[in-house]
Amino acid sequence: MLQSPGTLETLKRLGGFSPIWVSFGYHLGINTFELQVAIMLSSDKTPSGKNPKGNVSIESFRGRLRLRFRFNGQRYSMSLGIPDTQVNWRVAERRARQIEDDMRLQLAHGGNYFDPSLDKYKPESVLSVSEPDIQPEMQPKLAELWQQYVEARKTGKSPSTIRMYGWVANHLDRCPHKYLGDHQAVFDWVTTHVPADSAKRVMMHLGSCCRWAKRSDLIGSNPFDGMAADVKVKKSGTEEDEINPFTREERDRIIAAFKANRYYSYYAPLMEFLFFTGCRPSEAIALQWKHIGSKVITFKQAVVYDGRRLVLKEGLKTQKMRRFPVNAQLTELLNSLKPTSADAEAFVFPSRETKFIDWHNFTNRAWAKVMASLPDIEYRNPYQTRHTFCSLCREANIPSIQIAKWVGNSAQMIDRVYAKPTDHIQVPEL
Repeated sequence: MLQSPGTLETLKRLGGFSPIWVSFGYHLGINTFELQVAIMLSSDKTPSGKNPKGNVSIESFRGRLRLRFRFNGQRYSMSLGIPDTQVNWRVAERRARQIEDDMRLQLAHGGNYFDPSLDKYKPESVLSVSEPDIQPEMQPKLAELWQQYVEARKTGKSPSTIRMYGWVANHLDRCPHKYLGDHQAVFDWVTTHVPADSAKRVMMHLGSCCRWAKRSDLIGSNPFDGMAADVKVKKSGTEEDEINPFTREERDRIIAAFKANRYYSYYAPLMEFLFFTGCRPSEAIALQWKHIGSKVITFKQAVVYDGRRLVLKEGLKTQKMRRFPVNAQLTELLNSLKPTSADAEAFVFPSRETKFIDWHNFTNRAWAKVMASLPDIEYRNPYQTRHTFCSLCREANIPSIQIAKWVGNSAQMIDRVYAKPTDHIQVPEL
């Protein structure tokens, strides 16, 4: 175990102080060894174990002593300018007690007991220094802290995670409270300007960011720790409640409505493909002709939003790839779409501009307009195309394990969610 020559002497001196908390940290560099010892001079602690306001800590840092404390919402760090010796630790303790007494007197009686310039507490040998090392600690900006966190963690992350990083950054840009010390104001703003479920996720991510920053010695404490638990979110419906498939007749009418619409008939083949395969929209949009065989379709990539634009991502949501058998229904559809000399790299369902289809825009425009033309069909989001396929497969008595293999789910999930075809059966009179 490495030891600084002064380490043992420092530890011996601790015995004269009856400390209730000691922390050690070291930094190894080229020919460099640092030992930091912090002694809390009061046995009073906050429930979280932090040094409470009004208490002064003594630290040995780079061979010299300094005092650190908080008062009236401001953090102070004061170098005493004296070497780390046994005698000087006694001096530091007296100065710390003096500062604590002055802060308590000012809080109790008002007046100017505490000297914010800190000159009053300097040892005599240091007062002659023209510019003493005394400065309030600057509070970091949340946006800058978040950016450092993202830079440290983004390598190897999926596009959806990168998108989430940008989503949090956007909320921080909108929030008028910019500093770490404004944590309560940030919480109040987020919970009143952002939907509850999103607010909870923002606070959760800020807590994770500050945990990282604390471990990285960028901040002394994590003020967002536990705040996400204070955001109350109404429980969403069960999976069974959220899944509401179309009937076969409704499915066919929706497809026909797309084909008949003068503006959105372009998307009719995509809607047929989604209803006939049960694949995720992101998987259909990412299909290229090289993935289409005469007997099998291979799903192995998806189009996702990375926070700035739509990008192609290798792999699927729950697996690397999935194969889907081509039946007569799909063969007819794909043959009607495939150009005579199709480029293997070309996308099967491109946008009108031969780019990726923006599913968000499609949902708000094409899908919404077509569904509005069918007022007797209850509006449901277009992801129900997937649920419709699974439900119709169950009605056709396809085994759960086979359906799960086709759509990339588990057989247990299929059994739990799509057991509705028997809902209409009457209970027999026994």
